Amino acid sequence: MLKGYLLAFLVFFSMVSKAASILIPMDETQKNHLKSYGIAYWTLKRDLAVDWLLNYRGGSFLVKYAGPVENECKVRGVSFEVISDARVNAILTEISAPEANMEIVKLEKAAKVAVYSPNNTFTTKDYTDAVITALNYAEIPYDVIYDEAVLKGELAKYEWVHLHHEDFTGQLGLSMQRMSEDDIRIQREIAKKFGYPHVPAMKLAVARAISKFVAGGGYLFAMCSAGETLDVALAADGADIVDSGFDGDDVDVNAQSKLDFSKALAFQNFQLALNNYRGFSNINTGNAGRGDPSGDFFTLFSFSAKWDIVASMLTQDHEFVIKAFNGQTTAFNKAVLKPSTLVLGETKAAGAARYIHGEFGNGQWTYYGGHDPESGFGRGGRGGGFGGGGFGGFGSGGGNFGGGGPGRGTDLSLTPNSPGYRLILNNVLFPSAKKKKQKT
Repeated sequence: MLKGYLLAFLVFFSMVSKAASILIPMDETQKNHLKSYGIAYWTLKRDLAVDWLLNYRGGSFLVKYAGPVENECKVRGVSFEVISDARVNAILTEISAPEANMEIVKLEKAAKVAVYSPNNTFTTKDYTDAVITALNYAEIPYDVIYDEAVLKGELAKYEWVHLHHEDFTGQLGLSMQRMSEDDIRIQREIAKKFGYPHVPAMKLAVARAISKFVAGGGYLFAMCSAGETLDVALAADGADIVDSGFDGDDVDVNAQSKLDFSKALAFQNFQLALNNYRGFSNINTGNAGRGDPSGDFFTLFSFSAKWDIVASMLTQDHEFVIKAFNGQTTAFNKAVLKPSTLVLGETKAAGAARYIHGEFGNGQWTYYGGHDPESGFGRGGRGGGFGGGGFGGFGSGGGNFGGGGPGRGTDLSLTPNSPGYRLILNNVLFPSAKKKKQKT
């Protein structure tokens, strides 16, 4: 009997000693790509390093074996493999081969995440935010902040900030779908509280603070109209681009000539769409929220993982042809991109960039066109592409995830392998990378 127990113990010990690491594959064998990012973040929060294996089986994650990590994978329904030291060494050898377009990036610390968005203390409308949807589903904690927090200087508390369907020109989204009457009233109250004469002036101050956050070393991720209106507001600093209904006086007829494109992050030489009901500028292109995008796609570029490490991290996916989706800003006019702006994904035939990245000061930013990767019609389009998800259960305080209020938001449990949503979550892990950009 004793010999039997001893033999069983030795077999178990041998298995554990050989089972040195946990591999989370991110190719087609993965049952839940989106929750896999949550596992990586959860692991980092517990001071365990994660190796991101760029271009190896779809951008897999490798973690030193730990029982809690294995258990968490099981609980969240994430596919994983417990592998030996010998298998790990074979993988690392394969990746390090000069001819292999693969690389290892060590993730060391989970970034503190903030989502700039109206929450349930502000809004009376039923909002969807694809990043909130992604973070909730992946179980990645975040804070919800809005104008008051930004104006109080609270961006400095975060490494990664997301902006979504926002209008930083202060024109309340132009189409008036952005806010209800109560939301507009609240925006005006915030402006008054902080001593601004009107909402456009207050939003410009917020845009300046966001620009300062990036220049100081922060990571910014913006979707839908946020990237376009941020750049428009920054470039138009000092010129009146809004009509009297928003600020009490007329548009400056010389506003276009007064634009300072050096203040913008991504775009230059764009034309303002003054006195326009729906558009801000000619930055926006593609379907621009009109028509059926079901037959529309965009393609991710393939980068050298060993040299273009940042671009490779941001484009890790198991599919490289991605279903397109609309928004108030659907895609970006390639003709007005700054030379320093890197296109990560495009609809080539339309001359439209869908996914772009760049540096600004000491920080970095990424813009992703469209509203919701799993809802073809976003804000500004037809049909139910911009329903809820809501903000029920969220405060402005720390570490919220899960839940959400009632609404018509995307249910990611139906699309746990969404390649479009993977691009969002690549950005959440990006600031955790130890290895910085290399020059080719």
